Amino acid sequence: MLRSLFFAAIAFHTAVAEKPNIILVLADDLGWADIGCQGNTFNETPNMDRLAAQGVRFTDFYAGPVCSPTRANLQSGRDQARYGITQHIPGHKRPFAKLSDPPVPLQLPLEVETVAERLGAAGYATGYFGKWHLGGEDHSPSLQGWQTAEETKGSTRPGGGERTAAYLTGKAVEFIKRHQDKPFLLQVSHHAVHIPLTTTPELLAKYQRKTPMPGYPSRPEYAGLLDELDQSLGRIVETVDSLGLGGKTLILFLSDNGGLEHEQSGTVVTSNAPLRGEKGTLYEGGVRIPAIARWTGRIPAGGICRMPAITTDFHATAAELAGVDVPAGALDGISLLPVLMDPAAALPRASLFWHLPHYHHSTPAGAMRQGDWKLIEFFEDDRLELYHLADDPGEKRNLAQAETQRAASMRQALHDWRQSVGALMPVPNPGHDPARAGELGKTGARRKK
Repeated sequence: MLRSLFFAAIAFHTAVAEKPNIILVLADDLGWADIGCQGNTFNETPNMDRLAAQGVRFTDFYAGPVCSPTRANLQSGRDQARYGITQHIPGHKRPFAKLSDPPVPLQLPLEVETVAERLGAAGYATGYFGKWHLGGEDHSPSLQGWQTAEETKGSTRPGGGERTAAYLTGKAVEFIKRHQDKPFLLQVSHHAVHIPLTTTPELLAKYQRKTPMPGYPSRPEYAGLLDELDQSLGRIVETVDSLGLGGKTLILFLSDNGGLEHEQSGTVVTSNAPLRGEKGTLYEGGVRIPAIARWTGRIPAGGICRMPAITTDFHATAAELAGVDVPAGALDGISLLPVLMDPAAALPRASLFWHLPHYHHSTPAGAMRQGDWKLIEFFEDDRLELYHLADDPGEKRNLAQAETQRAASMRQALHDWRQSVGALMPVPNPGHDPARAGELGKTGARRKK
């Protein structure tokens, strides 16, 4: 054990001295169970599977329950509840629901010191391409430390029909080639596999010919869009390797939240089974995501990490790799270097927390994970659900009544955490109408200067 830690320490300090490149490829709404290396036999993801074989695959990696919260914690390294960004921007309202949820700010504050600002100050070239969803033109990535930035929307480029995944890949490849001689930080934020589901005619036909996977929706449009995303990742990795940068580049592939199983209309999109729930909930299917890391010659090939980690950790990891000193207490996330170097290593953290005080695909709730235990507190009726994830990853057996002391202790820890980050809570709605509780209304988003 001491020998392995010794060599991991040597590898780590060498890596920091070399200031490695860092590439984050972020999928949109990609579920934990959607990719081949996690058991899906309908969708074809050879490049994701190869990346996992060449690096470390995380089994218990988490994000926020919806997109903007995760994007906020990736940039800031702090929990999104500190900024009130606990729902997608601008959020949506249910004016007749039992609770009135807090309004969502329209942007990440400019005073937040982002990962791009920190690494840019340390000599990194920084590039951002794709979906931002953290504010308009006056809060764009170019104003948050991303020196080269271009935002895109949707899966098809306006005017001409070019596929956005291919367009973003081209921008990423150009950026890598242009900055291959100096350290760079690159984030590629895809729209795939977000609805509306579209893909190319060729890919649609390819998956229409396939036999469906038993127990999985097996939608050709979804599989085709995911195929486009996989091809993009493959081209980015191929570019890194063809330039001889594999040993100098950490590549991370993540999703911004769990898979969207159902559209608001009820149309089935995908399935997160065996996990429970979907995007917009605090069950595992809403917050557990596919996560793969590769750094040739630095982290072990074919590694599997079962230590819980979260997207908030990206900022701290990048800062440590770049040799950037971050003031104590400035980040909520922690560096994942220990588990990248040794997937069996532990991390110095006892608990993970989530705050979703909104109606999305569930009712307002908070959650925490402590070891193998997961607690969900629902705000409408103060109901507690407690699960032991090692034995019950599908969250089928609520142990709150059998483990009353543990549930009470975790609930208090969750309350203490909310107070520490200034989390906003929903309040009783004087206009509550049970017959109309599910109706959507206009958002009440507020703008922070």
